[in-house]
Amino acid sequence: MNTIFPIFQSDVTAPADLPVCREVAWDFERNRPLFRAGEPVMVQRAEAVLVWAWKALQTSRYRHLLYTWDYGNEVERLVGQPYSAETKRAEAQRYVEETLAPNPYITAVRDIAVDFQEDRLTIACTIDTIYGTASLGGVDVATG
Repeated sequence: MNTIFPIFQSDVTAPADLPVCREVAWDFERNRPLFRAGEPVMVQRAEAVLVWAWKALQTSRYRHLLYTWDYGNEVERLVGQPYSAETKRAEAQRYVEETLAPNPYITAVRDIAVDFQEDRLTIACTIDTIYGTASLGGVDVATG
């Protein structure tokens, strides 16, 4: 596609050789993996992408040697900053987008709702995946 803005491409496509996304099923309320008969329960496709997204939002970026620097969020940078509530909200939305962007199975993040309550940040959003649309709701984002 020829455009006068070549760096802005709206057609996001996943590589054809991308394997099916698989993750260990997650109990979001208890924040732990699900097991059956001593074995982890596996989920695939959109449900697996949601598990990955939820866990990435729960992890502070650059803090754990186990993860690459592309994994996790940077929301803790907002803690203690003298920004207005609107600026914090906009920055939190940006951090959510940046957290989810490295995943090749996610094509877009929309409808990001951010709620600050004292020292807790909760988000909800719609994630467009290569498998369809999925919703994350009421995720308490790691802030430190």
